[in-house]
Amino acid sequence: MKFFIVLACVLAVVAANEEANVLRNDAEVNVDNFKYAYEFDNSIKAEQEGKLAGEDTWVVKGQYSFTSPEGEQVSLQYTADENGYHVDAANPLLPTPPPIPEHILKAIEYINAHPPKALN
Repeated sequence: MKFFIVLACVLAVVAANEEANVLRNDAEVNVDNFKYAYEFDNSIKAEQEGKLAGEDTWVVKGQYSFTSPEGEQVSLQYTADENGYHVDAANPLLPTPPPIPEHILKAIEYINAHPPKALN
């Protein structure tokens, strides 16, 4: 099953970049771990490896990079585990949300200071 997911990802990238030639395509899929890496001549590179960390829990680490249409090098490193998907590093940095407005902070402070009373 994992092999088909990896293959589908590689095929999707190739289909989106029909002009790209494959420079590297490595894959190893086992029952309790996997890893793959690919690289195309249009600057797209990706690597991922995962291992079974429990009965149903996978820990997956990976990275990918490419050159944006503006010519900027983009890269990202990530981890996915029982807590979800986490970006470990990104270049350029990922956007951050705007600060919480003052009136919302005051409302949260009020709610915390005046918890609702239990109904009997």
